[in-house]
Amino acid sequence: MNSNTPYWVWLQSALGAGARIKEIIEYFGGVKEVYNAGETEWKMSPVLVPRQVEHLKCTSLDEARDILTTCRLNSWQVITPDDENYPLRLYETDNPPAALYVSGTLPDIDSSVVIGIVGTRKASDYAVKAADVMSRGIAQLGAVVVSGGALGVDTAAHNAAVLSGGKTVAVLGCGLGTKYLMENKPLRDAVAANGALVTEFQPFTKASRYTFPIRNRIISGLSLGVLVVEAGIKSGSLITAHYAAEQGRDVYAVPCSILEPEYAGTNKLIDEGAVVATKPLDLIFPYAERFGIDLSGAKGVGAIMKETAHRAVNAKDTSGSISFENLSESRKKREARQSAAAALSGTALAVYRALGEEYMHVDEIAAATSLDSAAVLTALTALEISDLVQSAGGKRYKLS
Repeated sequence: MNSNTPYWVWLQSALGAGARIKEIIEYFGGVKEVYNAGETEWKMSPVLVPRQVEHLKCTSLDEARDILTTCRLNSWQVITPDDENYPLRLYETDNPPAALYVSGTLPDIDSSVVIGIVGTRKASDYAVKAADVMSRGIAQLGAVVVSGGALGVDTAAHNAAVLSGGKTVAVLGCGLGTKYLMENKPLRDAVAANGALVTEFQPFTKASRYTFPIRNRIISGLSLGVLVVEAGIKSGSLITAHYAAEQGRDVYAVPCSILEPEYAGTNKLIDEGAVVATKPLDLIFPYAERFGIDLSGAKGVGAIMKETAHRAVNAKDTSGSISFENLSESRKKREARQSAAAALSGTALAVYRALGEEYMHVDEIAAATSLDSAAVLTALTALEISDLVQSAGGKRYKLS
């Protein structure tokens, strides 16, 4: 931590995450100079509006020091634009964060090929496999994988990078220490051990629908290119892609089926000029010469999938049986499902009984139960939350 760190955190506390600070810093000549200017100069400056002046007046430097103490006690780093390890690539965007809070070790972003991989939380099997293959392929070549730490595509991308021994960064839409998405905590711990959890939000800031669009510009800002694996027309992943385009980053997309309109966002990106990516090499080749990456070890999709399947088989113990821990975990899940299924009634029970081991379209389920599609979808949502069914693309469902 340098001597200016408290002033950066003070400025961030006063103006909020996502505030445009670059012009303010340039006008006053530095962050400490902003603090020392005082109310009169703040009011006279052309870079601050009255609301911001009020917030600067009401924010104490002691608040910033308390935040820094919290970070120190939790072994969280605070990185500001005055620090050597603050990525220049990020600061050169038009709206860099005043401070980044980091758990783990942030890779050397400016010296690395960094690729953002994003997509829908409710990913199809195809999207999960595509994210896995792309992330494994580029991580094996030394690229850093950046994503958002959410379920679905994000989880697949981070997990593949970790399992490949690569580096990965999760940019969170909440503060460190927040009990958000606890089912993904083991993955976040693994990411912190193999890279970093990064956030612009101060410790214990809760996630909301407003925080995720703010953080998306950081995913793209750290990256040279952003790959959208699967997304709907109104997906937050498209916000990241648009930030990437505005920041001069390359935008890539994995094409999706034309028969699955709920994931048409990626095809729309391709229509708008995104580069089609069908193998990991597509994401690495444009930067390989600049960063000295040897592409002789690049693997195709088939080779990566075969390698993944081989590792999955070898993950079982040498006797060919599953470990006791896995058996116990499987039994607990099965018992929980049985208990949830026994408590079903009405529409949910009718839908549950209509499902089997093969995927069925919502319209097929509606026909089998003599229910309308809206009622079926409502029941399926409840069943999915209870882990009794699982979904795939195209509104298809089967028993878990």
